[in-house]
Amino acid sequence: MCGIAGIVYEDGSQEAAMAAVRRMIALQRHRGPDGVGFYDTVGASLGHCRLAIIDLSDAGHQPMADLEGRYWITFNGEIYNHRELRHDLKVRGHVFKGHSDTEVLPHLYEEEGPEFVSKLRGMFALAIYDARTRTLLLARDRFGIKPLFYAPGKDRLSFASEIRPSFTSPHQKPFTSV
Repeated sequence: MCGIAGIVYEDGSQEAAMAAVRRMIALQRHRGPDGVGFYDTVGASLGHCRLAIIDLSDAGHQPMADLEGRYWITFNGEIYNHRELRHDLKVRGHVFKGHSDTEVLPHLYEEEGPEFVSKLRGMFALAIYDARTRTLLLARDRFGIKPLFYAPGKDRLSFASEIRPSFTSPHQKPFTSV
């Protein structure tokens, strides 16, 4: 089990979003003792606490991006058909650095768009941020095995693996389950 969190926003301080996501991940640290990571840019901050299972190397560190750095993902779960998906993507010319199931996802999103979720077999909650269009996709498995909560706010959206991080900001509305 890993922990994911993030904030996308239109207006506001990048430093405030970064600090909030770091607090959100700190509150979920028990979900991922093998490391933490962050991606920060104007308009978005993503966080991840990792429980390394499939690829124990640094190549599995998250948030993770495609090779161009356009699609950023923070992911909790396991994709059972990741080897098959990886093979199909390699045939299409995609290059991979590691062996994690997570690394397949930004590449598959690049090929399929939001419909890529229909090809996934497994249990998951994920967020993919498109740094070019400044859009966020949140998704989880069909049965909701991996939790994903979100909280809309004025000019912002927060999400996390647990509901507790929703109370880290005094202006944050409580999370809703996806």
